[in-house]
Amino acid sequence: MLNWPAEGDALIAPAVARNRDAILAVLRRVLPATGTVLEVASGSGEHAVHVARALPNLVWQPSDPEPSALRSVAAHARHAGLPNLRDPLQLDAAASDWPVKQADALVCINMIHIAPWAAAEGLMAGAGRLLPAGAPLVLYGPFREEGRATAPSNEAFDADLRLRDPRWGLRQLEEIARLAQAHGLVLAERVEMPANNLILVFRRAAP
Repeated sequence: MLNWPAEGDALIAPAVARNRDAILAVLRRVLPATGTVLEVASGSGEHAVHVARALPNLVWQPSDPEPSALRSVAAHARHAGLPNLRDPLQLDAAASDWPVKQADALVCINMIHIAPWAAAEGLMAGAGRLLPAGAPLVLYGPFREEGRATAPSNEAFDADLRLRDPRWGLRQLEEIARLAQAHGLVLAERVEMPANNLILVFRRAAP
């Protein structure tokens, strides 16, 4: 369950204010100019509002499996009043059937390390089903990488996550890339972000 500070139903994730502009700068470049973007694991909904406001030609579809997150997204969306921000959908990334059948892009911020591996498997399978050729799946978060030292802050974060739930933890970038490839997605770009995070941009390969 989410336990961030709240204003009514609207949860406030402290990290969003620190990373939203850096994430938005990459999304401006890699997302399509128009179409529908499905955000998987929208959390508080603050990223959804920030990006939908900045990119009005995109329809932003937030989603989350948690009822508290869905209430928070809806509360932030009501306050923002943006015509291109849809009501949130209840969506479990690990499920084999999603309530969305097509999207022009997928975005997933800070999920796969705070969820069982089945969520990463489901995310890649869903992207493989939904995305047309060339469309992006954008992942943001901390990762481990072969041949690169993991930052001490990320090591500590990983240890804390595994104490909270042994199924959680930082994922190996190379394992994520192999999982994506199994569902027709190719790692097209690796972008270094502040605070030892990465954005990984996968593209749906042509059938």
